Amino acid sequence: MPLKVGETIKFERTFTVRDVELFTELSGDEGIHHTTPDEQGRLVIQGLLTATLPTKVGGDYSVMARNMNFEFLRPVFTGDTIICEVKIEKYEKQENNRTAIITTFLCKNQNEKEVLKGDFSGVIL
Repeated sequence: MPLKVGETIKFERTFTVRDVELFTELSGDEGIHHTTPDEQGRLVIQGLLTATLPTKVGGDYSVMARNMNFEFLRPVFTGDTIICEVKIEKYEKQENNRTAIITTFLCKNQNEKEVLKGDFSGVIL
């Protein structure tokens, strides 16, 4: 399905302790803040685990990323629901029968606080 410049794609996810455990195992990112609960019993989600939200949208549209930029604005905790909005900034056919894409994204928690923003670009396979 072709995308359009200006279109916004939304995705949301609630992170669990199991998500953090699996990502810790895969990534080796074993910082104490990812393995020891805070006073409210929550773990801090790894930044790159949070960054899987915009990359999931890219995967849904078979984007082979060339560049990704992330700005981590505040921590995300287990139990948080993060809503990610990816906006299509450029979507254009190229001579090689590929489609170039440039996006921006903004992720907010359930309290409407911005937690992550950035952009990615690449080609659609």
